[in-house]
Amino acid sequence: MKILILGAGRVGTSVVANLAQERYDIVVVDTKPDILRELMERFDIATVTGNAAHPAILAQAGAEDADLVLAVTSDDETNMLACQVAHVLFRVPKKIARVRAIEYTQYPELFKPGGVAVDVLISPEQIICDFITGLLEYPGASQVLDFASGRVRLVSVRAEQQGPLVMHPIRDLHRHMPKAHARITAIFRDGQPIVPTGDEVIEPEDEVYFMAPKEEIRAVMSELGRLDQPYRRLMFAGGGHIGKRVARALEQRFQVKLIEKDPQRAIKLVTDLENTVVLVGDASERELLLNENVENMDVFCAITNDDEVNILSAMLAKKLGARRVISLINRPAYVDLVQSNLVDLVISPDQVTISSLLRHIRRGDVVQVHSLRRGAAEAIEAVVRGCPGRSKLVGRTIEQLRLPDGVVPGVLIRGREVIQVHHNTRLEDGDHIVLFLLDKKLIPLVENLFEAKEAA
Repeated sequence: MKILILGAGRVGTSVVANLAQERYDIVVVDTKPDILRELMERFDIATVTGNAAHPAILAQAGAEDADLVLAVTSDDETNMLACQVAHVLFRVPKKIARVRAIEYTQYPELFKPGGVAVDVLISPEQIICDFITGLLEYPGASQVLDFASGRVRLVSVRAEQQGPLVMHPIRDLHRHMPKAHARITAIFRDGQPIVPTGDEVIEPEDEVYFMAPKEEIRAVMSELGRLDQPYRRLMFAGGGHIGKRVARALEQRFQVKLIEKDPQRAIKLVTDLENTVVLVGDASERELLLNENVENMDVFCAITNDDEVNILSAMLAKKLGARRVISLINRPAYVDLVQSNLVDLVISPDQVTISSLLRHIRRGDVVQVHSLRRGAAEAIEAVVRGCPGRSKLVGRTIEQLRLPDGVVPGVLIRGREVIQVHHNTRLEDGDHIVLFLLDKKLIPLVENLFEAKEAA
């Protein structure tokens, strides 16, 4: 597959880092030759310097035989125009564009057939908003990711000593919850992955990933630790694109305060939001947080455009007594520096965004992908297709698939039914199965399994 990545900013670079070690022919286009030179030194890719929307530049990048154009420059108009040019002049089969401005995304008819030739719209701000909203629904979770259109979720939690399942083998989960469809799909202990066999004992501080229907999630979380009380009072630092979206999404269900440093921006936020208290000031100032009773906040979330401000304000809020603090951090080096006892949860915008892109890139009949642990692992929802007797999948049991070590079946979705996966579970045409891959090197094997080829 040949992929043109237009824009070598944070999102573009993150995509390159995630895909460069796989079987893709990648060409990156950007106006800054120094950034492209650095990328070429790090990865086995080709680059072209120039404006990504110019036909001559796209031709030089090889658009005539490209399978996918991913337009992720910092300019919405450049991304949309580049997709239009790729469609009209080069007939590129799939065009994905990053579009940030609500002024465009609130008019979906712009991107319908006959309109702007963008097949998939990506809004990192909306993706991060959805990610934060999911976390707030399940207090204590560090990731909440949707599969099967939200009917099944992958949740990550830290095991605590008081959890009934902690210091017990995994198989006890279904002794405690005999009718549950939930499945523990991975354990990370001291950063190292562990395949979750029934005999494996969960230890305190393990990072546990499990899959479950929405209605079972809180019960499974209670097995792994103390179930936190629901959140009510939220404080956000930063009223930019992300802050505005998050406040708008949550202000009808929670008590929301939003801190914005720019007075003019704050005035606009007051106009655009209904039930959010907008404060003018610097979120890293101790007096402001004390005056606004940060110690009574269930969640303090720093989502400004400045990593340093996010880290400092989150650490300060934690020290002043906020129940849970979350910090948005763009630079990978900063993520490693932030200790968990100072900030409860770090969100990497690039890693959250990459998941929404991967499902359009992965081979095989893949409908959902989530990149995990900064790209080291992956969860894939794929569709089973074919005829019994000729398919590599249909009519076969999980055991007969001979999945490699490190590929853990999560759950099976058949129509409206969620099915717990066992070794003798037989696959049918149209089934959706979620697989947890503990190592990205296993991705080609899974892609090959779900490509539309029948067994000989």
